[in-house]
Amino acid sequence: MHFISPELELYVERHSENEPTLLAALHRETYQKIMQPRMLSGHFQGRVLSMLSKLIRPATILEIGTYTGYATLCLAEGMQENGSIDTIDINEELSSIQKKYFDLSPWKDQISQHLGDALEIIPTLGKTYDLVFIDADKDNYLRYFDMILPLMNKGGIILSDNVLWSGKILETPDPRDLSTNVLLEYNKKLKEDPRVETVLLPIRDGLTVSRVL
Repeated sequence: MHFISPELELYVERHSENEPTLLAALHRETYQKIMQPRMLSGHFQGRVLSMLSKLIRPATILEIGTYTGYATLCLAEGMQENGSIDTIDINEELSSIQKKYFDLSPWKDQISQHLGDALEIIPTLGKTYDLVFIDADKDNYLRYFDMILPLMNKGGIILSDNVLWSGKILETPDPRDLSTNVLLEYNKKLKEDPRVETVLLPIRDGLTVSRVL
């Protein structure tokens, strides 16, 4: 679902910061070689992630769902000089393209790739985080949130992607549609949980910004 017209989307992109050259190359290669390339954050959302990271200035970042690493590199742009990113993905086939572009970036020594189930990996990392980006399987969003909240530094930010789910959150969900039902519960939880304050931004497929109190 397009929440705004393609023409307006193009206008928004043209009046936002330019897409960095390295990310433009990653964008092209993702669309040429990877299945479901629309999962890429893309130019506009990438600039939003970059801007949020620059405002937050995180020392530690956790990303749940690397895909091809586009959002990882956007978040790295605002990281403190000696900061670190842990990024987790379950798809081994994407590891090589991730590493290729991480190694071409200024942050190659600060990005740690983790392959496997995030619910198993996160407890082993032994860190607290200033910024977390959740962009993985929607069925586990509630579990991810409950797991990472105790690991957040005070005032830390949790970003949650795809929370509008192509508009399905406005429809009466099929009881068999686990992802939509989980997202409905997730959005309700973020609004009502007293441990965070939340704003849902209608950017692309929906991006929630939650600040830990």
